[in-house]
Amino acid sequence: MKTSFQRRALSVATLSFLSVLSVNAFAQSAPLSLQEVTVTGNPLGSSDLIAPATQLSGTDLLLRTKTTLGETLDGLPGVSSTYFGPNASRPIIRGLDGDRIRILNNGGGSLDVSNLSYDHAVTLDPLSIERIEVLRGPGALMYGGSAVGGVVNVIDNRIAREPQFDENGGVSGKTDLNLATGNSERGKGLLLEAGNTRYQLHVDAFDRQTGNVSAPIDLACTQNGVTTTQRKICNSASSTSGQALGGSVFFDNGYLGASASNYTSNYGTVAEDNVTIGMKSNRYALEGEVRNLGGFVERVKGQYSQADYTHTEFEGATPGTVFKNTGNDLRLEAHLAKSGNFDGMFGLQTQSNHFSADGAEAFAPHSKTDQTAVFAYEEMATSWGKLSLGGRLESVRVESLGSPDPTVVRFTKGVRNFNTGSYALGSLWNVAPGWKLTSNLAYTERAPKDYELFANGPHLATGTYEEGDSAIKKEKSGNLDVGAAWKTGANRFSVNGYVSRFQNYIGLSNTGRIDVDSDKPIYQFQQVRARFVGMESSGNIRLLEGASTLDLALRGDVVRATNLDSGQALPRIAPWRVGSTLSWGSGPWGANLGFDHLGAQNRVPETDRATDAYTLWNLGGTYRMRAGAASLLWFARLDNITNQLAYSASSVLTTTAFPKAPMPGRSLKVGMQASF
Repeated sequence: MKTSFQRRALSVATLSFLSVLSVNAFAQSAPLSLQEVTVTGNPLGSSDLIAPATQLSGTDLLLRTKTTLGETLDGLPGVSSTYFGPNASRPIIRGLDGDRIRILNNGGGSLDVSNLSYDHAVTLDPLSIERIEVLRGPGALMYGGSAVGGVVNVIDNRIAREPQFDENGGVSGKTDLNLATGNSERGKGLLLEAGNTRYQLHVDAFDRQTGNVSAPIDLACTQNGVTTTQRKICNSASSTSGQALGGSVFFDNGYLGASASNYTSNYGTVAEDNVTIGMKSNRYALEGEVRNLGGFVERVKGQYSQADYTHTEFEGATPGTVFKNTGNDLRLEAHLAKSGNFDGMFGLQTQSNHFSADGAEAFAPHSKTDQTAVFAYEEMATSWGKLSLGGRLESVRVESLGSPDPTVVRFTKGVRNFNTGSYALGSLWNVAPGWKLTSNLAYTERAPKDYELFANGPHLATGTYEEGDSAIKKEKSGNLDVGAAWKTGANRFSVNGYVSRFQNYIGLSNTGRIDVDSDKPIYQFQQVRARFVGMESSGNIRLLEGASTLDLALRGDVVRATNLDSGQALPRIAPWRVGSTLSWGSGPWGANLGFDHLGAQNRVPETDRATDAYTLWNLGGTYRMRAGAASLLWFARLDNITNQLAYSASSVLTTTAFPKAPMPGRSLKVGMQASF
């Protein structure tokens, strides 16, 4: 008779994701509290995590929220931002950005073109988010080579997975209002949910208007032929809104739900004083799960999403290049019944997208990418902790379709096929009460993206002429992470050290040539050997316990990234950082004072600029009260108290040209969140 391990021999790699409680922060008056469910995280639902992960929700998320996802997460251990001004940024995790970081929406694909260019925004707005989960380190097992650096999962409750109301039914909701001085922000959001034990409906909407962002120094701005000088970041205003409708039907052993959402944004691109982007995205999702099947497979879950994205770049009022991206993502997971000390799952995922760019500034051709993958994961419980093992095999087809415009001849047609494999092994040791040690060893492969293979044109956002290389091979890396964590009551501490070594890292390198037509330096996607080494830590010390509490939070990280072929540093790597926040709470009142210090980044490639050290101070306060059936949370946050001039070392605006956009100056944000 075969053992459980033999029956599950497909399980060959690891990834422990963040498993958290799905908390209904808006239904304080609902008679039924929400059950603990795993939305994403460890694929088996365990909260005993091996991979380093962080989650933001509730007041913590509210007080961190900025106008972009990247800036909202910037400052978490190991996380920085691509900062292309206040309107566009993606998270950087452990020095890796772009297509090495997978951004998800409720565990499904989030389709846009933010990975193509730094000035393209992510189509997820912090105003509509309930929780964000960040996995630091390779996530390629569950989500493919695009997650070699980490995963950011943005979670809303548009498709409920468990009933939030009893059989008598109920209604809950949330309203957000906020104002800010630094960018003249006016934001508002509304969420409503209603249902009983058999169904639940969800609707949400948000809107945010901002003006040009305050800066600590005078900056020149030339618009409509007129040049002015003021303490504002030129062309940094924005207008963003979105709406969503969702619903779920609950069965005795599962659920089925669907949602539709819309996102629109019109914003200035700070690299060019007269260029704005008009963006629109529609996303549709279907999700369901059947539980308690009673056989070898205990439950099956399926997710399908489809997105239609487009944005137009305007020079003044004149429309220019149009970018479009349409695609879909299907994911099926089968969770196996526990057998002895073994618990596992396997799955199938397919993705397909069609990209196009038409206009004078199109630097990548029309293309189509199709991916199909199988993956498996297994955990074995032991007397001292657990081991995890699993893997993913993926087939990727990337096709350049050239350009439909017969006058555009710089794009070549072609097809590349890649077969990739990602494998990992993890362990967790409960070494003593409150203490645990973790280790993760992973090998990952990533197929090159369409633009890395076939780009050929001027990229105005970076001031370069970009060339792809249709002959480059799949990117391979080995990754090791070790960590220690301790927790007792409100006191906690964790530290992780890691090293990632790439056999053929795909990077954009300066060739030293100049394109004659555009007069821009030619950068080409090339493969080099690369190494990333770093450490990150965080902790909390309870200084005062009782009717009032006082906590001291500590954080810090450092990463060193090297091109092993040239011996030079890799570009756009955040410097070492340390920070601390003192938080006080007493009854309905709360307050915090903190700082983040970033060291000078002098370790840059020869063609890049160094950045100076700086310290940013911040102050926040909250007050909770009741107003009838509603709970009100008033809050205030003062950012960059000293109006410090700072430039981001991880921003292409800072490193490849004269500094175009500094970090925002002093700003006061006030708001109210009402829950009922």
